[in-house]
Amino acid sequence: MNAPSEDIKDMLLAESSLALTFATDLFMAQEPAVDDTISDNVVTVLDIGSFPTAALLSSNENDTHYEYKVVQIRVRNRSYTDGWELIQNIHDLLHGRAQETWNGTLYTAIYAASSPEMLEWDRNGNAIFFTNLNLQRR
Repeated sequence: MNAPSEDIKDMLLAESSLALTFATDLFMAQEPAVDDTISDNVVTVLDIGSFPTAALLSSNENDTHYEYKVVQIRVRNRSYTDGWELIQNIHDLLHGRAQETWNGTLYTAIYAASSPEMLEWDRNGNAIFFTNLNLQRR
């Protein structure tokens, strides 16, 4: 299975209303530094602490591996208002999804573990927002 951040990144890329481009304004695993080549306005998907994998007993190999993962989505934006709107849109697009297969992994449930929140202002004056999502997958 892919890292959960890989699949969530692909879900976000598939949402045309977000108009995100991987490695330009959408990243996974590490938020890029602000420099001349990277915009201040970025979305980053991070794999964070999760729950133990379920130990299921079954004769079907595909039914024995059920994971409970957590991803954090961070939005860094020069504009507080634009950043807030983007993190809220991402939250609304992902929260409540179920029974979807991405990159060969079945997501039986995706639900918010937190509402979108302001995290901090970075040293360049950008607002940083986040939301956490619980994932159930096999």
